[in-house]
Amino acid sequence: MAIPVDEPTTEEFDAVRRHDDDHGVDLFEPPPNERELAGLATRNVSAWFGDHKVLERVSLDMPPGQVTSLIGPSGCGKSTYLRILNRMHELVRTASLAGEVKLAGEDIYDPLRRPTDVRRRIGMVFQKPNPFPAMSIYDNVVSGLKLAGLHSDNKRELAEMSLRRAGLWDEVRNRLRSPGGALSGGQQQRLCIARSLAVSPDVLLMDEPCSALDPTSTRRVEQTIDELRGQVTIVIVTHNMQQAARVSQKCAFFLATHDTPGHIVEAGETEQIFHDPVDTRTADYVNGRFG
Repeated sequence: MAIPVDEPTTEEFDAVRRHDDDHGVDLFEPPPNERELAGLATRNVSAWFGDHKVLERVSLDMPPGQVTSLIGPSGCGKSTYLRILNRMHELVRTASLAGEVKLAGEDIYDPLRRPTDVRRRIGMVFQKPNPFPAMSIYDNVVSGLKLAGLHSDNKRELAEMSLRRAGLWDEVRNRLRSPGGALSGGQQQRLCIARSLAVSPDVLLMDEPCSALDPTSTRRVEQTIDELRGQVTIVIVTHNMQQAARVSQKCAFFLATHDTPGHIVEAGETEQIFHDPVDTRTADYVNGRFG
């Protein structure tokens, strides 16, 4: 079973920055506003925590501008795989991995590639909303720039654009200086999405982004995901089969047993995975017969 990595606190964000500084990270300029959409792909990715192998030779294409959902029972390595996709896995002291992860055809684990650059281009939204509670809505959004070591000449415009893309602007436009922690749970999660979007990522990773939300907030976050499709590549881990069917165009079913690490049983178009799967284990899982 994968060792869980909790949502980052302020101290953990600082630890990420120190980790990157130790690896000689310099400040860099953001990419152009308009660029080709980038897809993600992994080839034969295996992962360990110490001697415990949690993933076995996972190969998956995550198409540009589409939503790919990762489904499967708890403990099958989905969240570990998600963190491998933006180099958060390596922040765990005992963690190691093998295989390739490519963003737009470029290896994100190339020794010359800076972890900060990878984590800006491949953002993360966690299971529980984690805005900085005492920080204003506006400052929460633009804080992503500082964390990524970026600069903007027009932060106000950037904050508005990011909040619009996250589907939150109309709800907070008149209270941008109010604390982010005063928002509802669903609004806080969309605020975290806006913070991630502020640094113009190519990919947005989402680890159970609606599991702590009520149905109304879940519906609004799902609407935001749908609106972002075509603008950014999204990979989402979810235990909600209906959600996976609603929001994703591609789906990968992960499974682990007592004697086999997490691996992909089947991957393909979401419609096919849910309505005409090849493997009987996939059919059993999506129809609620186990998991």
